[in-house]
Order: sequence, then C-alpha cells, then structure tokens
Amino acid sequence: MSLRIILLTITYTTMKNILFLLLALLPLSLWGVCHDVPRDSIILSDPCILADSASQTYYMTGTGGRLWTSRDLSRWSGPYDVAAVDTASWMGRRPAIWAAELHPYKGRYYYFATFTNDSVIIARNHNGAIPRRASHVLVSDTPAGPYRPVGDANYCPADRPTLDGTFWVEDGVPYMVFCGEWLMNDDGTMEAVRLADDLSGAAGEPFLLFRASDSPWSHEVLDGKERRSRVTDGPWLFRTATGRLGMIWTSWIDDVYTMGVAYSQTGRLAGPWVQEPQPLTPPNHGHGMLFRDLSGRWLLSLHSHYNDHGRYIRRPVLFEVDLSGDKLVLGPKVE
Repeated sequence: MSLRIILLTITYTTMKNILFLLLALLPLSLWGVCHDVPRDSIILSDPCILADSASQTYYMTGTGGRLWTSRDLSRWSGPYDVAAVDTASWMGRRPAIWAAELHPYKGRYYYFATFTNDSVIIARNHNGAIPRRASHVLVSDTPAGPYRPVGDANYCPADRPTLDGTFWVEDGVPYMVFCGEWLMNDDGTMEAVRLADDLSGAAGEPFLLFRASDSPWSHEVLDGKERRSRVTDGPWLFRTATGRLGMIWTSWIDDVYTMGVAYSQTGRLAGPWVQEPQPLTPPNHGHGMLFRDLSGRWLLSLHSHYNDHGRYIRRPVLFEVDLSGDKLVLGPKVE
C-alpha cells in the first residue's frame, strides 16, 4: 500500500471519528422528533405515563426529562424537550434529570423530577463525593409543556441528597413523597413533606415513613456479608377499591432490580407502613407507577433492567393490575 493511500485512510478514519464524536455531543432535540416508534424500542428509565382524556393522548416521561406522546400506548412520537429550570438556582445550567413524573392538579400539570448538579458537592464520606441532588417541581398549563419552575428552589433539605419525589393528596392536603438517598447513612429512607397549596414549595418538615432496611425481601452482599438492601427508589402511592393505602417502591435483591409493596396500617400517609413479604414484579423490573388507560383499565408502567456487560439497558414495560380487592395484584404483561 502506498504512503498516499495510508495517509488518506488515516485522514478518513480520523475525520469519521471526529464526526461521530460531534454528533454524539449534539443535544437530542437537534436530531429531530421521531414518529411511530414502538414502545419496546424506546430506551427509557422510570417511565411515567399520564393519560389525558381531554386530548385522548398519552404523555410519557422519565429519566432524561423528555416527553413522548401516543394515542395507543404502542407507537410513540418524541422525544420532546419540555423542562426548563431556574439556571440561577443551585441546579445550574444543565442538571441531570431523573425520574420525571406528570401530575394533574387543580387545572394545571405538575412535573415532579430529581435534579442533580454534579459540580455542587454537599458531603464526602466512605461512599465518595456526594453531589447536590433533590426532588423539585415544575408546572405547565398543558400536559405537553413547556414546564417551568413553580416557585421555591428548595422543596427538600439542601444538606442531603433526595430523589424520586412523587405526589399525593390526603384530605385535600398536597404532599411530596420522596427518597432520602442511601449515600449519606447507608440506609435509604422513604419520607414525605407537606407542600404549599399551589405546590410552590414545602410547607413543613419532612417526616419518616420507613427505611430500606424495613423490607424483608430486599438484600445485598456488602464486604462479603449479606445485609438488608440500602436502597429506596421510585415510590408511587395508590388506594385499592377497599380504600387500603399502598405504595409500590423499588430496591435490590443482590444485583437484581425488583419492586415491592408496602401498606399503611392506618390508611393514612403517616402510617405505620408494613412491607409485603415477597416482591411484586418479575426479576429486573422496577421503578413503576400506576395509571388508568383511556378505556379505564388499570396498568402498571415500569422499566425492564438488563445488564449488558456493565451497561444498563432499560425499556418501558406495561403490566395489567387488579386493584378491585384489598391488595394490588399483578396481571399479564401488555404486549
């Protein structure tokens, strides 16, 4: 091979690699919106689906904070950029967005999500540097967005990481239910805080619902010893037809991502909460939410969790569920 051909080959390969790198760095929104995308080909963690009867449209979001739309839950259009943060706040210009949720409330639509600014370190311990991470709320007049800050930049304590905030109303009083991340004390918590009537900020101090170590089904091996899992993840509250208050949430069985259920003994948010002895979902499924589809059928939306040589691949999955009795019962998978 001549020197000229070798140089041309090197130049072509170098330019191709540079082009691929530049394309990878472009915001996803610049690639354009895709249509008629099968649900099982979408890569998305923590999928939350809002069924909007007015528009006869499903809106799906999750980690990454972008929005997908569908008429039938099978084929989707997206992703759309819909979230705008206060860049002058602790979140900065480009926070990571995890586990976004959509909740209608008093004629508006609220976007509950976890925001992380890795450049703001709030603590250091044996788990390493802990960045500022917190559940926060945005608002829009339409389910399609755009979603913008409601008010206060601090819904949760600033001195510890929190995540996966969800929404619950009890006796007309709004609450955020969220996870205290395990990184601070090696035993994650499930907590709640009362919100202002317009959801513009917290209206009280957080209170404890339960700890990760309360679960009989979740466990892990740490330093060669088996122990209760440290992780609390993905709360979502519901009531059965009998009025029983329950919560689905996710943790780990060793390296297997799994969802369980807890029930309030009093039927009130404050509990006490009792864990079901066995997990709800098949292995490697978790971080779910419940919704009625446009025909009135109850469904569980969650993601499958596949470890491909250290790279997690997560896709939205739907199951039918039965809430007609005293417990949440998992039904067949929706294809």
